[in-house]
Amino acid sequence: MQTIVIGHRNPDMDSVCSALGYAQLKQALGWKDVVAARAGNLNARIQFVLDRFGAEPPVFLSDVTPQVRDVMTREVVSARGDFSVAQALRSVEKRRLRGLPVVDDNNRCLGLLSTLQLVQQFFPPQQLLDNTRRVRAALGDIAQTFEGIVQVGEADFAVHDYLLMVAAAKTATMVKRLREQPPSTVVLIVGDRDTIQDAAIDAAVKALIITGGFPVPSEIQRRAAERGVVVIRSRYDTATTVLLARGAVRAGLVLEREFASFSPEVPLDAARARAVSAADSIFPVLDAERRLLGVVTKSDFLKSVPRQLILVDHNELSQAVHGADKLPIIEVLDHHRLGGFSTDAPIHFWNNPVGSTCTIVALLYRQNGIDIPPSTAGLLMAGLISDTLNLTSPTATPTDRTVLTDLSRIAGVDAGALAAEIFSVGSPLLTLQPGEVVTSDCKEYSEAGVRFSVAQIEELGFGPFYEKHDDLAAALDAFRRSERLFFSTLLVTDINTQNSLLLVSGSDEFRRQIDYPSAGPDLWQLDGVVSRKKQLLPYLLQRLQETRAGVPPAAA
Repeated sequence: MQTIVIGHRNPDMDSVCSALGYAQLKQALGWKDVVAARAGNLNARIQFVLDRFGAEPPVFLSDVTPQVRDVMTREVVSARGDFSVAQALRSVEKRRLRGLPVVDDNNRCLGLLSTLQLVQQFFPPQQLLDNTRRVRAALGDIAQTFEGIVQVGEADFAVHDYLLMVAAAKTATMVKRLREQPPSTVVLIVGDRDTIQDAAIDAAVKALIITGGFPVPSEIQRRAAERGVVVIRSRYDTATTVLLARGAVRAGLVLEREFASFSPEVPLDAARARAVSAADSIFPVLDAERRLLGVVTKSDFLKSVPRQLILVDHNELSQAVHGADKLPIIEVLDHHRLGGFSTDAPIHFWNNPVGSTCTIVALLYRQNGIDIPPSTAGLLMAGLISDTLNLTSPTATPTDRTVLTDLSRIAGVDAGALAAEIFSVGSPLLTLQPGEVVTSDCKEYSEAGVRFSVAQIEELGFGPFYEKHDDLAAALDAFRRSERLFFSTLLVTDINTQNSLLLVSGSDEFRRQIDYPSAGPDLWQLDGVVSRKKQLLPYLLQRLQETRAGVPPAAA
């Protein structure tokens, strides 16, 4: 079972660093296959911190929706098109399979052999009984089906149309029947009846199969060699030999070329819905070149997906990686408002109103008696500093201050110096396109029957923002429309002055409810506001309620 520790979409420093720190703690506690992940791209500041402390970025996962690859069988038993049906059937029996993919020399899937097709090759339906004696096969394959020993001539592997004729009549009758068939197509199956064997050789049949393990007289061998008749010896009786010989047909000749298949990336729910209505019981999993990667059966769709999630720095599914609702969520570490999702089983849920999730992770190291490695302490410091603006945000608590002091000692890094380094790197407004700015640290919320988004960036001054105001407003409006949100906002925070600007895209009714001082078109000045979760979000929720209730702006 793989455990993925992952933050919210459009990850910020706290989301990335807490995922890395908590995944390392789980590994130190003995958890197997724990992966730190991210659901979005990294910005320049996060990359700087990762490089600063020698950490690899979390694995990028934009979607964790269960896919066919999660339940498919990768060690595939298949047959080549030149395999005999008998060989294919042995594979099916040995592995107790419900069918068998047939592939070419490059592992491209040619079709499917179902167990029904295999059985019908030996026991055909009533309407096909007249053709049971005719097989398109190679003489060598016919001999191999009953482990035959070639006594005279060569049983080659060139495919031809043959008539399996059983010597069950009197000699005179058999002679007549042999004259009615092209001799090169006849494979005569007989026991120790010398007169029939002689007649078959006189007729120059393609092959003579002597059953029951009887020895082949030297005179028969001599005459057969002269007439070019292949003689094969079977240790089985005639009835068994005939039955087995029908399995010499090449798999490529009887396979079903119209079959249902899946690519490994198909969502499991979609594949399951398609499989339910399909007649097949086994489905090849193919890549774009139709190469066989695995197989799934209908029972595979009942398997549990071998992945589970630990959410950090969020607890709302609207902010989670796509597909999070399709996997078990076993833990949540967060410091935001409760988002209200349910789980099938009790989970570890720690929602602590501190300044950052990195603070919670550091507390968990202490709680479990695990020493924090210096490099990990540096990462947790960075997340804490970024989310609390180096403890100047109203979200910062005495606990954050104590934890930051401990982390600084362990990492051997001064918190003030690290904060200066972080905030001097990679201004979003100078390094990102407007469309990237409005989504770089963007969270989506659902409230009062609508969806909305709140993004935030930190800058050293508002100068770059005013230069790009029009482009940012257009990008924010385009994002809102594409995501069909009720409103979208961008909070631009000046780290030096601890003030912010709020850019809003939304309906006139909503924008009229905003009562902060106007700073331009769709722009408001929010002095003393630096926290999205503690200051801005509660304010926006109140404005949203008033908008939905039809409260006049003057009453706001």
